[in-house]
Amino acid sequence: MREEFTGGGASAVGPTTLRRPPRLREGDRVRLVAPCSPVPDDRLDASVEILTGWGLEVESAPHVRDRHPSLPYLAGLDRDRAADLQDAWCDPDVRAVFCARGGDGAHRMLDLLDFEAMRRAEPKALIGFSDITALHEAFAVELGVTTVHGPVVGSLYFVGDEVAQAELRATLFTPEKRMVLTSPGARALVPGRAEGVLFGGNLSLLNDGLATPHSRLATNGGILVLEDVNEDAARVDRMLTHLLRTGWLDGVRGVAIGTWTDCPPSPEVIADLMRDRLSHLGVPVLWGLEFGHCAAQLTLPLGVMATLDTEHARLELAVPGLE
Repeated sequence: MREEFTGGGASAVGPTTLRRPPRLREGDRVRLVAPCSPVPDDRLDASVEILTGWGLEVESAPHVRDRHPSLPYLAGLDRDRAADLQDAWCDPDVRAVFCARGGDGAHRMLDLLDFEAMRRAEPKALIGFSDITALHEAFAVELGVTTVHGPVVGSLYFVGDEVAQAELRATLFTPEKRMVLTSPGARALVPGRAEGVLFGGNLSLLNDGLATPHSRLATNGGILVLEDVNEDAARVDRMLTHLLRTGWLDGVRGVAIGTWTDCPPSPEVIADLMRDRLSHLGVPVLWGLEFGHCAAQLTLPLGVMATLDTEHARLELAVPGLE
């Protein structure tokens, strides 16, 4: 049975099943936004061409090509990035919101969003990953809607990667065909089987959002998905230890671990670290699902019930990610 979402702030209940937005169909209008770092013009143009080729009517938000006047890691001013995202979400003619890039900046503009107004809008797919984890958390907590952990379309994780494109397209248009998620090298770090609601994303963003507005206060009842990039083992250890010591991971039902690109000294050390830090939780831990900062990345719907099965090295969704 689906729990009813009431909205209005973080809850200690932990992840619950959320409202699913409708799937996409040819002819739907979608909008590109840049809530984080600047997007290279050529990649943005290429993403528009790809999405148009899917039969979508593609719009770019007014500030999607902006650059912050003094902080080069931001795609324009906080207020403009927030306005673009909110306007896209609240526009009844827009059927999905594609984030063009991750990077930095999502946390900076969260407090500028009018979540009360956004709650009055019909749900639609929000797509992205990495820094977009801050938005995945906020949209789950404040709006009670599922979101899509998938490629940011103005990056090389989408442009030029036909496998990632096909994976995302199937999830958005024919989600019933993407019910079992696995990767060839996936294996159990801690064996077992568990059911729970998928949530999570980038470890750094989850750690940075701990105990802040618009982030969940607990993880009980959820299956946590984790990935990161450009973080060494010691830094990953500190972040995991922080989440453990705060009690945030108490009651989590399982952990599915994605890719750790450019996380020295090696993936094997990161895997050993995950086993060392997480095994005492007594829940199944799966290593090596290819979602996150990698080629041919898997698309994961967040906010739906799933089964984590380490024996068969997979996540199996109870329902499609979109209606």
